[in-house]
Amino acid sequence: MNFYIVIPAHNEADSIGLTLYSLSQQTLKPKQIIVVNDNSTDKTESVVDGYAQKHSFISLVNIKSSDEHLPGSKIINAFYKGYEVLDKEYDVICKFDADLIFPDNYLEQLDLHFKGDKTLGMASGFCYIEKDGKWVLENLTRKDHIRGALKAYRKDCFLQIGKLKPSMGWDTVDELLAQYYGWKIKTDETLQVKHLKPTGISYNNASKNLQGEAMYKMRYGFLISLISAVKLSLKKQKIGLFKNYMGGYFEAKKNKLEFLVTEDEGKFIRKLRWKGMLGKLKF
Repeated sequence: MNFYIVIPAHNEADSIGLTLYSLSQQTLKPKQIIVVNDNSTDKTESVVDGYAQKHSFISLVNIKSSDEHLPGSKIINAFYKGYEVLDKEYDVICKFDADLIFPDNYLEQLDLHFKGDKTLGMASGFCYIEKDGKWVLENLTRKDHIRGALKAYRKDCFLQIGKLKPSMGWDTVDELLAQYYGWKIKTDETLQVKHLKPTGISYNNASKNLQGEAMYKMRYGFLISLISAVKLSLKKQKIGLFKNYMGGYFEAKKNKLEFLVTEDEGKFIRKLRWKGMLGKLKF
């Protein structure tokens, strides 16, 4: 299958070389890699350019956007700048972060998964972070969720879900919509990807409020948003985040922000969320 990869990057000079090296060493080579250098002030551009000189399938796109850190919208807008220059001959489109080190068989294994199940819409490995000199499973990782850092979509699935939403929560709503349209999601725990910068390390309070906003925009409703905010706060071991999440939810509701999904899609999402939460209860 033809794998096309888009990598948004902002000041990633210390990691993007490692990411590109690991992708250049894949047993199944990607057909195209586009790195979108988004307003970097470090040597990101020169590092990427060096790899582009060595590998014909690697290209660089330079763009300028706001320096403000806006989880969701900034990275997806950068993704589209790369996506726009690609032809449409891909079978699988990947949105990868610029701080990942992939095992050599990563794309080959995803290829096998997609070929083996025509209803598989999205697939990925697991993220690991370095802690006390050891690589351990990142605590946000779940078997039923593909991290935003390493998304891979079958073309038909990608197009049917309306591609990616430029909003916080894009990496959750994509999976929910994929399931709405009958696609399967798969995570392969044997594919251990090194994540050099833990998720959320640079989030500020305004950014954290966007998580609650996303819950509103995905039509979770109050109760599911409340439960999700509690669980996420506990998982991140920062109880204070609960206030940020729910504050963002109520602010979005007050301002009647535009939803990311239709009413029917929202009904399906709520049903799916309740099924998942109730299924984890033990009586």
